[in-house]
Amino acid sequence: MKRILGIGNALVDVLARIDNDKILNELSLPKGSMQLIDETRFREFGRVMESMDTERATGGSAANTILAIARLGGQSGFIGKIGDDETGRFFADHFRKSGVEVCLKRSAQASGVASTFISPDGERTFGTYLGAAADLTANDLDASIFQGYDYFYVEGYLVQNHALIDRAIGLAHEAGLQVCLDMASYNIVEEDYDFFVHLVDRADIVFANADEARVFTGKGPHEAADELVRTCRIAVVKNGKKGAVIRGDGQAFDVPALDVPHVVDTTAAGDFFAAGFLYGLSDGAPLPGCAELGSLLAGQVIQVAGTRLPEAVWDEVLASPLLSDSDKV
Repeated sequence: MKRILGIGNALVDVLARIDNDKILNELSLPKGSMQLIDETRFREFGRVMESMDTERATGGSAANTILAIARLGGQSGFIGKIGDDETGRFFADHFRKSGVEVCLKRSAQASGVASTFISPDGERTFGTYLGAAADLTANDLDASIFQGYDYFYVEGYLVQNHALIDRAIGLAHEAGLQVCLDMASYNIVEEDYDFFVHLVDRADIVFANADEARVFTGKGPHEAADELVRTCRIAVVKNGKKGAVIRGDGQAFDVPALDVPHVVDTTAAGDFFAAGFLYGLSDGAPLPGCAELGSLLAGQVIQVAGTRLPEAVWDEVLASPLLSDSDKV
């Protein structure tokens, strides 16, 4: 089985359910977006959430994907930066217990936290204080980190640091890894469009949701996937409850979304789709099988709050015919 290395913001999610979108308006958070906030705003968010029932879980887009790959039985690693605090220790301990090989640098800043508001329709909105995660720099990377891996997964939320991503992708290519890029959020793509053009040109596999693909190409999901695959090897455009559009390796097809009774929280749906898809690739599955596994994982995670699937659900996933008996853990 091939090995997958990810790089991203090492965050801990603090999740709260909201009855309506009033609090989002008060905090100037566009519904469904990810907004970076400074320390002052982070404290404001903390005061607001003190009176709310909250849950805590490890987060960060690439981190979610890498953890899910490990839970499927894949071999994965993660690069990030945390603070020397309880939040950082919570993050690191969870990864190590999950069997992920971690390269976690330390910062004098507090560990990053994503304040996550879950609307009644399951849509999630983030106010993200990067903290220590933003201190990860190009100088933290060296060629040895990439040895022994086959795929390198990059979350688009790192675009605030062009030098970091460029060096990471350069080292990955030098080590012979295929580069996988997730566009992360439509507003991030919009704000740094030219750099995303540069990144897509260097990527082998590109993941985008319908909004991100529209902002990047100006086209709908199918036409956007057609355009993306002219540059990369495989293009995946996730289209919510309509499923996903796949282009690559001479194939063009759609995969339906898992039919679920009730969407609780869309947090990490795209991250889990990428996990299933990349796990399939790492195990030599054909593209349709990769996409079906991605759809299965995405459909499961939107039925729970946050990113922790119950053990019974993992048992069901691992019993799926999409995974061979040898891969079950």
